Amino acid sequence: MLAGLTGLAGLVGCGGSAGTDAASAEVRQVLDRRAAAVRDGSEKAFVATAPPGSVAAAGRAAARTGFRNLRAVPLTDWSYRVTGFHRSGDRATADAELRYRIDGYDRAPVVTPRTLSLVRAGGRWYVSADRPAGDASRQLWEQGPVVAVRGEHSLVLGVGQSRGTLRGYAGLADRAVPAVREAWGEKWPGRVVVLVPESLEGMAELLGAPASGYRGIAAVTTGEVGSSGKAPADRIIVNPDAYGVLGSFGRQVVLTHETTHVATRSSTSAATPLWLSEGYADWVGYLGSGRTVAQVAPELTRAVLDGRVPDALPKDGDFGFGGDAGKLARAYESGWLACRMIAERWGEVRLGEFYRAVGAHEKRAGAVEAGLREILDTSPEDFTALWRTYLRDRLG
Repeated sequence: MLAGLTGLAGLVGCGGSAGTDAASAEVRQVLDRRAAAVRDGSEKAFVATAPPGSVAAAGRAAARTGFRNLRAVPLTDWSYRVTGFHRSGDRATADAELRYRIDGYDRAPVVTPRTLSLVRAGGRWYVSADRPAGDASRQLWEQGPVVAVRGEHSLVLGVGQSRGTLRGYAGLADRAVPAVREAWGEKWPGRVVVLVPESLEGMAELLGAPASGYRGIAAVTTGEVGSSGKAPADRIIVNPDAYGVLGSFGRQVVLTHETTHVATRSSTSAATPLWLSEGYADWVGYLGSGRTVAQVAPELTRAVLDGRVPDALPKDGDFGFGGDAGKLARAYESGWLACRMIAERWGEVRLGEFYRAVGAHEKRAGAVEAGLREILDTSPEDFTALWRTYLRDRLG
């Protein structure tokens, strides 16, 4: 209630007329009714917030479809916080933050900006459209009816996918969670949400990014980094086009890699370099797989055999999607081998301690150096020299 009043105070404090102030209050009320309908699972109440047929023929039909698309998602919270209001006669636009939580998975709300179009008829305001604001990402249920499959440690939500296919994802995620827990420890919830859209284009919409940047990328994990311990919005988003061409081993590695990102999220910060976060996720993903170093790191193996041993660990920019595929592969393989070397030389426990120590810093400058010194008793120069020797020994 306080959040709603705070948002409204910001609107009426902008010098608006009494009519605009009254309209904004009425719009807040209709959005509250709309949110309550979602929380209560009441299709009738939700559709009643859309314009009647005499105003917009497609309004209530679209609202009914939207509600049914969302119905399978197990929500425990849904609310709007109005951040801006613009009225022109019997039409208005509200800028808002949609906040929602998936029951049993989100420890704090997912927050996404929305733009709502409204019309006034018969003395009441109705929502005629509810869409992502600007270039914000779409939500899965805006792509079609959501099918939900629950696993022992997972919730898989899909659009345009069979229930059997989604069960397969749940099985992979359910095997990934114990593997990650064994490597990282128990201090994370031990459950994941996997989103499976119909296509690469659907994945890109969920990420709010061009599809070209994710072609060939099997999955990504979204979420807030930081050491607050909340990390509310972790989602593993699958690219079904790229994921579908992988074998069973590759699919498991991908899900375990992405699940590792979920587990380590609260210990990952702006101080954590990508060679460490991606390398650690790959280390867990391949742990106990029986694959040789050359099998896991073919691009780096070729480089070392050609006498092109990297001078330094990869920079964050080397992990960019949509560029040189070989360079990207070598970056991931380099990070994996750095983490593998730490586990072999200093032990798996020390590897986890090093990861946490680096992420505990607020800024990048000095974070890795401090972690190397305090946890591994070495310097960046000595560590890099050891890593380059390790590459020659394992790949040469």
